Amino acid sequence: MAEEREHPAYPYPDPVVETSGAQEIAPDLVVVPNRDVDLVPNIGVIGGTHSVLVVDTGLGPRNAHQVLTFATEYAKGRRLYLTTTHFHPEHAFGAHTFAGEATYLVNRAQAEDLEHKGAGYLAMFTQLGAPVARELEGTHLPTPDLVYDGDHTLDLGGRTVHLRPTGRGHSRGDQVVAVPDVDVLFTGDLAEAGQFAIFPWFPPHDTDVSGLRWLRVMERLAAEQHRTVVPGHGTIGDAGLLAEVRDYLTELRDETWRRRDSAMSQETIVEEVRALMVERHPDWRMREWIENGVGCFCAEHAGQD
Repeated sequence: MAEEREHPAYPYPDPVVETSGAQEIAPDLVVVPNRDVDLVPNIGVIGGTHSVLVVDTGLGPRNAHQVLTFATEYAKGRRLYLTTTHFHPEHAFGAHTFAGEATYLVNRAQAEDLEHKGAGYLAMFTQLGAPVARELEGTHLPTPDLVYDGDHTLDLGGRTVHLRPTGRGHSRGDQVVAVPDVDVLFTGDLAEAGQFAIFPWFPPHDTDVSGLRWLRVMERLAAEQHRTVVPGHGTIGDAGLLAEVRDYLTELRDETWRRRDSAMSQETIVEEVRALMVERHPDWRMREWIENGVGCFCAEHAGQD
């Protein structure tokens, strides 16, 4: 009970990965779905003739152990690789569990995020509630085995996977993972399904998220017209999901800037834009992220970079 008193009440289901629900979405490619549970990502396991790539780990070592066990059984002796879509705790903070079992490779900006911001995010997430703190207990911030600049092509044997850093968007070190032979794209938190875009806008501590650059990334990704899109959280979709996120970011920017141009107070802008976004997307979850998105676009209004 002491642990419960030390942390705020956590209003969501425990952030636990359930590998028993893994779904094959293409030959030798499965997704462990997040089941719409907060702080549980969609996790990919992508196979080739001699190697298997895992995409994201879940929150902390216990979840990562479940993912590693599943991936090891799935691989049936094939070599294991691990990559993460960005450095946030539910995506990357189980990577240390894979040490000695898989080669962990990430883009340079993400590696720098892990090194410079990982400890702060670990402390912040631990304070979210007892269930989150439990999953993060024993977390060691990972050090990648391989860090690459630019795009990286990974040969799994008869299948290549393209690891593509996108530049600053949801975070400074975002990357997407593309499987061209079956036209599957893993987006990390650049795209979510059935919820408002997650804006980790926490001034003055973290302001790396950029609504404008994120929008440009989504314009590029939506134009690629991928057949299958695995979002960071939510239901697997298609190119329409990328267009939906692009359109939401556009309307959030436009409605925020329209009010910013009229010298309205930010408090009033947040109130009006939030009400409008909820009216337009009444079924979407995670409404608390609208305010952060408005704050980010307000900060970017003057520079418009």
